[in-house]
Amino acid sequence: MSDALVIFDKVQKKFGKFVAVKELSFEIYEGEFLAIMGPSGCGKTTTLRMLAGLEAPSFGEIHLKGKVMNDVPPHERDTPLVWQSLALFPFLSTRENVEFGLKMRGVGKAERKERALKWLDKVGILDFADREISTLSGGQKQRVALARSLVMEPQILLLDEPLSALDAHLVIRMQAVLTNLQRELGITFVYVTHSQSEAFAMADRVVIMDEGEIAQIGKPKDIYREPANQFVAEFVGRNNILSGTVASFERSTALISTSSGSFTVPTNSVQLTKGQNTSFVISADLVHISLEKPASINAVYCKLISEEFVGSMVTLFLEGAEGSRI
Repeated sequence: MSDALVIFDKVQKKFGKFVAVKELSFEIYEGEFLAIMGPSGCGKTTTLRMLAGLEAPSFGEIHLKGKVMNDVPPHERDTPLVWQSLALFPFLSTRENVEFGLKMRGVGKAERKERALKWLDKVGILDFADREISTLSGGQKQRVALARSLVMEPQILLLDEPLSALDAHLVIRMQAVLTNLQRELGITFVYVTHSQSEAFAMADRVVIMDEGEIAQIGKPKDIYREPANQFVAEFVGRNNILSGTVASFERSTALISTSSGSFTVPTNSVQLTKGQNTSFVISADLVHISLEKPASINAVYCKLISEEFVGSMVTLFLEGAEGSRI
């Protein structure tokens, strides 16, 4: 793992009596793509705004490259933010939008133009350099907003749900653009989203937030396969969560008795005792359907209730004899 570029040290944010962020402590590493996700109101955007300097922490410290940033204004930070609304200037051309930050920093006209055209080329819209913003599509505007931030050549780029307003096919294209740019440039990306598919597809690590706290942080595959608690298990997809009583326990597995039957479950080093009430997760992609009696001991007899077809995937909704849903 590379060195920590950003450190949140017991950071808390209050708005009056309301605590939006509760004592966050985590690190963001140089060159990584970090996604922060969670339900509305969990504190993810407030966390990003504190890093951008748009909000000041109520308690704790934010360090950037070893310097405490709590009182440093946004324009003195190397942390440009790509807004959800993009915030492009309609009265400026595509190239002039990209040049704007350089102009504010006093960069000469010739150099501004050269650097703007270079970044428009990198994001694939050089041919639209002299176009009015109003004539561009949603995906093209998104690329302008990216170029406007990247032309400053920052060490870290902040993105606040930048793909939320795009059509589904454009979201997939822009995910590829973002991941390719991040890998090519080696810039640290901090990406706030409510979309699991976006976060898991692009990020090296994912932070799951709930009610102002970190519920889990880790690699996408680890979070999906080993959720830290029931909130994460429910949040990261259509997981099946079954509850029951520990009938027996060995070093690496437990036999859990549920209303739908008994299941042999790997414990992943969790210590359990006989008679203890517990819950476990069965990921939807690990469920197999058969009309014949299966050989597996982990079997449930169910009735098919409905199915949901979304092109590349079909989700089946099943009901067990005791009303449990799979």
